[in-house]
Amino acid sequence: MANDVQAFDVVVIGGGPGGYAAALYGAAAGLNVALVERDKVGGTCLHRGCVPAKEFLETAHVRRTLEHAGAFGFSTGAVKTDFAVSQARKNEIVDKLHKGVSGLLKGRKVTVFEGTARLDANQTVVVVDGADAGVVATGTNVILAAGSVPRTLPGFDVDGTIVLTSDEFLNLTSLPATAAVIGGGAIGSEFASMLCDMGTKVTILEGLPSILAGCDTEVATVVQRSFKKRGIDIVTSAKITGHTPGKKGGTTIHLDGADDVAVDMVVVSVGRRPRSESLLGEGTGVEINERGFVVADGFMRTANPNVFAVGDIVAGTPQLAHVGFAEAVVAIKTIIGESVVPVDYDRVPWAIYSNPEVAFCGLTEAAAKERGYDVVVKKDPFGGNSRAQIIGETDGVVKVIAEKRADGTAGQILGVHMAGPWVTEQLGAGYFAVNWEATAEEAAALIQPHPSLSETFGETLLALAGRGIHVG
Repeated sequence: MANDVQAFDVVVIGGGPGGYAAALYGAAAGLNVALVERDKVGGTCLHRGCVPAKEFLETAHVRRTLEHAGAFGFSTGAVKTDFAVSQARKNEIVDKLHKGVSGLLKGRKVTVFEGTARLDANQTVVVVDGADAGVVATGTNVILAAGSVPRTLPGFDVDGTIVLTSDEFLNLTSLPATAAVIGGGAIGSEFASMLCDMGTKVTILEGLPSILAGCDTEVATVVQRSFKKRGIDIVTSAKITGHTPGKKGGTTIHLDGADDVAVDMVVVSVGRRPRSESLLGEGTGVEINERGFVVADGFMRTANPNVFAVGDIVAGTPQLAHVGFAEAVVAIKTIIGESVVPVDYDRVPWAIYSNPEVAFCGLTEAAAKERGYDVVVKKDPFGGNSRAQIIGETDGVVKVIAEKRADGTAGQILGVHMAGPWVTEQLGAGYFAVNWEATAEEAAALIQPHPSLSETFGETLLALAGRGIHVG
């Protein structure tokens, strides 16, 4: 029976956010869907990425709260941390969410095969290993959602003890006294922030001139200033030549033109590569670029019109779980012939859960100018926000970029960029403003509650529209 060919409307390869979203959305539309997953549904995001990392960052937040409880009149004494408890709590959350996704797939009658899949010609999917090895399924359409894995560095062999990627880090039950994070992007900054708040002495080694290089410069500066104030050493334009493990543990990282950095642990956070090896057989008609990403158009269709791709495996897209969700909807709607608007990657929301947090959507000031826009820019620090003062977190800024009209006033909002307390939960209004192409006046007319952190966004909009109350 294993070699019998099973036919489906859609076969999805990969059960991460993009893959399981495509399966659930397609099943909700009445399609007969199969999903092939080599590990556990939920993918990297649920099991080795977004969700576990944010649980650890919340642990760090709780520790920060306890350490500063004296300002609120509480005497807590020395804060002791058992990181194994946080690890167990993380596993409990992940398990609960995994069961939830599995239950949804079962409830919508999605056929789930366990194993690694290969796409062959004529939309034929073969399960090559795992519990369902030998299964052959055909789809009128196939969706590739094989995801990504952490990139590594030459000379830094991952051993899970001294040299780790995010995969190994998220399984730790204790934290090192000292650590180097190689890579100062979103993931690296989150790890560095969490480690620092949990008592680890941290050094960030970033090859570019600044950490958080994709963020607006002023937002990145807020984070960098906060990191340095908390004792995180930041080495930018770093040229790493290798490392020498110590005889009693730890290692020494060597830099060209800079002092060695001796640490107990190295966390390599230099991006992720697509998991496309062995994904395609002969005659699929699917194009893979020189970096291993699947090439797809705005409707997520590959060079084979019956094969689609979503998520981290797609070329030229941000590797964000919520982007995979959106792409899944686009792919399924295209398959069933419904009208759909492609994802506008310039306007997707980004959320970085470091301390301080970062959230943004739309163009940075520099990117807007590079594209030929004349711009009007307003910004407002969180220092004057009453709620920020109440909670004791005043580091941060809201910056809004709008197109300059001929009369010099602010027109369409092009970008909203935030750093500060809970900005990942505040971006919604800015995201709507950017995606609905609102003008400064239109967005400024919306009332923000008082006292709230979101008032800073509202104040910035009022100033951008021409007359601020608290902002000049």
